[in-house]
Amino acid sequence: MKRFFETIQNIFKIEELRKRLGYTLLLIIIYRLGCFVVLPGIDATMLAKLQSSASEGLVGLLNMFSGGAMGNASIFALGVMPYISASIVVQLLGVFVPYFRKLQTEGESGRQKMNQITRYLTILIICIQGPAYIASLHAQIPAAAFTAVNNLGWSNFMYNIVATAILMAGSMFIMWLGERITDRGIGNGISLIIMIGIVARLPYAITAEFGEKFSTTSGGALFFVVELLVWFFVIVAAVALVQAVRRVPVQYAKRVIGNRQYGGVRQYIPLKINAAGVMPIIFAQALMLFPILFSRWDATRGLAATLGNYTGFWYNFIFFILIIIFTYFYTAVTVNPTQMAEDMKRNGGFIPGVKPGKKTVEYLDSIMSKVTLPGSIFLGFISIMPAFAILLGVNNQFASFFGGTSLLILVGVVLDTLQQIESYLLMRHYDGLMKTGRLSGRSGM
Repeated sequence: MKRFFETIQNIFKIEELRKRLGYTLLLIIIYRLGCFVVLPGIDATMLAKLQSSASEGLVGLLNMFSGGAMGNASIFALGVMPYISASIVVQLLGVFVPYFRKLQTEGESGRQKMNQITRYLTILIICIQGPAYIASLHAQIPAAAFTAVNNLGWSNFMYNIVATAILMAGSMFIMWLGERITDRGIGNGISLIIMIGIVARLPYAITAEFGEKFSTTSGGALFFVVELLVWFFVIVAAVALVQAVRRVPVQYAKRVIGNRQYGGVRQYIPLKINAAGVMPIIFAQALMLFPILFSRWDATRGLAATLGNYTGFWYNFIFFILIIIFTYFYTAVTVNPTQMAEDMKRNGGFIPGVKPGKKTVEYLDSIMSKVTLPGSIFLGFISIMPAFAILLGVNNQFASFFGGTSLLILVGVVLDTLQQIESYLLMRHYDGLMKTGRLSGRSGM
C-alpha cells in the first residue's frame, strides 16, 4: 500500500504527465455533462418511459456505450458508435479493396486519408441512424413532450431534420474530444470515452442490484456478496484473456561489429491468444439482430421469438458459435503470417527447425490457428456470461457487467491506460504500477 501511494506521488511529480491527466479529465467532464443535455424541443420531464426501455436488452447495451445519453434523449445520444461502425467498415475494406490496401502502406499520408474517409462514412451512418433514433423517440415518449412541434408549430419532418443535425454535431464533437485526448491527453481517446460511458452506468447497476436483493426475498446480503465475488473472478479471467500471448521463438543471426564471430540472440514473436479483441462480439451481436429487424421489431413471431430471448438456449448457442467463427475471421484479417515471415527474413531471422519462406508461413499460420481456438472459446464463454447471470437472479443492468463487450472493453482500456502511465514513469526512472515494472496491455508485450 505504501508503494502504491508513492507511485501516485511520482505521477504528479512529472509535469507533462500531470498536464496530460488534467487535460484528459477536463474533456471527460465535458463529455459527461453533454450526456445530460436533452435535445432542444423535448420536455425532459417526460422521458421516464424512454429511460425504462433503455435499461435492458440490446438498447440497454447501446445506452451503456453512450453513457446513458441514449436514454436521456441527449445531444450525445448516438455517441461514438457511428464512428466505430465506420472504422470497422474501412478496416475491412483495407483487406478486400486494393485502393484501401494501398493507403495502408503509404504511411502517415495514407493514414490521414483513411481517417478522412472514415469521417465521411461516419456522417453517412449518422444520416441513417439519426432519423431512426428520432422515430423511436416519437414512438416511446408522449407527443406532448415535443414542445418544438406543439408550441412552435413545426412539422415532424422539419423537427427530424433539425434534431438529426444536432445529433450529428454531437457525435462529431465526441470524435473531436477523442482525438484531443489521443493527441494531448493520456491517449486512446475514443476507447477511453467508451469506457467512461460504461463505467458511468456501473454505480446505477450496482445500486439497482443492491436494492433489489434487499427489497425482495431473492437472497439478501449473502447472495449480493456472492455476486460481487463471482464478478471479481470474471474480471480476473477477462484480464487473463486480454493479456494472454503465445511466444514463438525466433533465432536472429547477429554479426558482432568489429569481430568475425557470430552469436545468437533468442527473441520471440508474440502471437496473442485473442488477437481479434471484442470485434467478434460486435459482429455477432449485429448479425443476431437481423431476424428482429426483418420482423418489424416484433420479437414475438417466428425466428425473432427464438433469437429475441437473450436468456434462451438457442440465442446463446448461436451467439457462441458466431463468436468462434468471427474470431477466426477477424484474426485472419488482422494477422498476416506472410508479412511476418517476410519481415523475419528481411531482418535475418528464422524459427529454429523451420525453413524460411513458405514453411515459416505455414508454421505461423498453424500456430495462430491452434492458439485462436481456446481464445475464441474463452471469448464466447465470457460473452454469454450475462445470460447465466440473469438466469441466476442478477438484475439485467448489473448482469451486463458479468461479461460481453462491456467487460472486455472496460478491462482492455484500463490496461492500456495504465500502460501509458507506466511508460511515462519508467522513462523518468520511477517504478511502474506493477511490482515487475512491466504491464502488458491489449497491444501485446
